[in-house]
Amino acid sequence: MTRPFAYIGFAALLSGAAWAQSSGPAAKFDAADVHTSPGTRVRGPFLTGGRFELRTATMVDLIRTAYGVDADKVYGGPSWLEMDRFDIFAKLPPGSTAETRKLMLQALLADRFKLAVHNDTKPMAAYALTAGKHPQLKEADPAGETGCKFTTERLQPPPAGGAGDGPVAFAPVLVYTCHKMTMAQFVEQMPTMIFVSQSFNGRRVVDQTGLTGSWDFSFKYSLPLRGLVTATETITIFDAVDKQLGLKLEPVSAAMPVLVVDSVNRQPTPNSPEELKILPAPPTEFDVAEIKPSQPNSNGETVMLNGQAVRVGRNVRLGMPIQNGRVNLTGYTLRELITLAWDLNGDDMLVGLPKSMDADRFDVIAKVPSGGPSPENTLDMDSIKPMLRTLLIDRFKMTFHNEDRLVPAYILIAAKPRLKKADPANRTKCQDGPGPDGKDPRDANPALARLFTCQNMTMAQFAEMLPIIGSGYIRTPVQDATGLDGAWDFALSFSAPGLLTVGGRGVLKGGDPGTGPAASEPSGGLSLFDALSKQLGLKLELQKRPLPVLAIDHAESRPADN
Repeated sequence: MTRPFAYIGFAALLSGAAWAQSSGPAAKFDAADVHTSPGTRVRGPFLTGGRFELRTATMVDLIRTAYGVDADKVYGGPSWLEMDRFDIFAKLPPGSTAETRKLMLQALLADRFKLAVHNDTKPMAAYALTAGKHPQLKEADPAGETGCKFTTERLQPPPAGGAGDGPVAFAPVLVYTCHKMTMAQFVEQMPTMIFVSQSFNGRRVVDQTGLTGSWDFSFKYSLPLRGLVTATETITIFDAVDKQLGLKLEPVSAAMPVLVVDSVNRQPTPNSPEELKILPAPPTEFDVAEIKPSQPNSNGETVMLNGQAVRVGRNVRLGMPIQNGRVNLTGYTLRELITLAWDLNGDDMLVGLPKSMDADRFDVIAKVPSGGPSPENTLDMDSIKPMLRTLLIDRFKMTFHNEDRLVPAYILIAAKPRLKKADPANRTKCQDGPGPDGKDPRDANPALARLFTCQNMTMAQFAEMLPIIGSGYIRTPVQDATGLDGAWDFALSFSAPGLLTVGGRGVLKGGDPGTGPAASEPSGGLSLFDALSKQLGLKLELQKRPLPVLAIDHAESRPADN
């Protein structure tokens, strides 16, 4: 039992050495703009026109990007490390590479935040792969390549009208075939297999099988799409390893390499006016753009975005297809284009646009400025929005202003709070998935597909995060009216809005301002509103309060000629 841990410690030393800064000449950005950000999700890094851009990043995001480590390996530091967010825009020197950009970011963090770190090993939650009495492995054929490849198949659906009926009537299954694999190689590759990391809740796997040599084997498991699929049977990765390979995955504590934060400032030092002058300005106009009426019945198109099929059309917020410097949007109304360009949440945030303009749909085809998207990275949505705004103002002859108006929005109140007082030494965060104890209520009720575990969180911070946590339920900012002081630990699990159905059609029962809270279902589905009440003793109430809106003074119903 001691040999695998000795190996882990040795690997940790090697990994820690890889995180150390280069002893060569210091690499640094030519200029940098560092400031706090009001955003909620990290985006980047992106490279465009000689600019390095990393937006709405926590200090943990900045450290993991700079040192090339996983977020869970950033250890220690103050409680705000995963809560406060920053934007970094920097000018790159000619000939930069991925590795030199890491060194530049390390130098920037040390200079502007006075960040100091060191390498160490710490005991962390992991899974140990152990051998049962009869491992079902075959000694490897020396011919061929080493590695694992997968194919897909489907489990049979439950009988029609059965208790398992759901939005999807089958469970996709992945079949992995591995050749010439040592157990050390297998545990290294296992977390990279599709959806396995989610099943492990981010834990690493260590080899404690005691098996030497190389092996041929295959196994299959079903995708853990909680709340989305039902079938006569499902196969977890744990069952697959146990019953098909004769091995076991057992929770353990193992020494892991970490990067320890010794000290860091919460506020960056002020930007240099001289550096800001030489920082390349982001483009605000497309090189060339066309807006034309969409084909009849067009309501968007399906494209591959970051490896996933995305319906590009209505209410796309987080990205768009960009290929070879070209932007393509298909089947958008003017309202949807404005909502996308100005990053508005909900119809109440846009006023003054005649309803008659919601009928016509348009396609936008545009070319970003030369030197825009780097061949290494895709230009991000935030870089496109200023160009799209300029285009819409020009072609639709738009005039507008910002003002505060009374709109329906939620407040968070305390009914019968059931919260645990937080340890102030812990980091403030809300993470997707179970907490340190590994307990997952979705195992007992798969309909609760969304699970968030929050620690050291004030109610004001929680209210601010609710539109992100409750995406699909809430579109406007939430105001804290609980009157609860201090910070708290809690977990919240609920169903995705599309799974709360009307007659099995996957239609959300309410949830938007003006329609009221979504209803839960006897099948085990639980809306965000009911989950807050039943699990935390909190309540969301709808009321009208002043919020900033975009008011359209004038817009043509047809775009000017291209």
